[in-house]
Amino acid sequence: MSAAVRWSAPELVPPPPPPEQRGLPSVEELEAIEEAARAEGYARGHAEGVASGQAEIRRIVAQMEGILDAFTRPLARLDAEVADALGALAVRIAGALLGRSYAADPALLADLVREALEISGGEARQLELRLHPDDIAMLGPHLPPLDGVRLVPDLTLARGDLRVHADSVRIDGSLAARLNAALQSLAATEHA
Repeated sequence: MSAAVRWSAPELVPPPPPPEQRGLPSVEELEAIEEAARAEGYARGHAEGVASGQAEIRRIVAQMEGILDAFTRPLARLDAEVADALGALAVRIAGALLGRSYAADPALLADLVREALEISGGEARQLELRLHPDDIAMLGPHLPPLDGVRLVPDLTLARGDLRVHADSVRIDGSLAARLNAALQSLAATEHA
């Protein structure tokens, strides 16, 4: 006979409980959902508004900086022109004052002539000293005889101006040139 197999009953597990059926939300729940949505929308709108306002402020600031830059460029150019004009005016005023002092004290102009001749190294060459005709007449008693130097009256020079000419030497001793050199030297030391 064949062997008998014992049958056992399967274990029965109770089925899971059915999901709770929710009904419609209550009025309080709906009000809470609406309040949360409103707060989220307000926060998002506020952030977008702040970002938009900051972008507009940056645009306006950049525009104003451009306008200010456009105003300052001409002012800087005008500032330089005024400085140049004032420098030229100072040279003219100083020149007029120096010209009068040379006429009042011819020894000052004689010292200037000696200095220009020393700078030019007149011993080795023939020099030409150009002066206003009135200055030549005035300097006669103040200068010893100048060997190798030819005095040339020059009506293009103002009183107190002088020029020394030689083979390779040109010295511009005009009041304007001397005062401009002094002004440039002053400006160079001021910027150093």
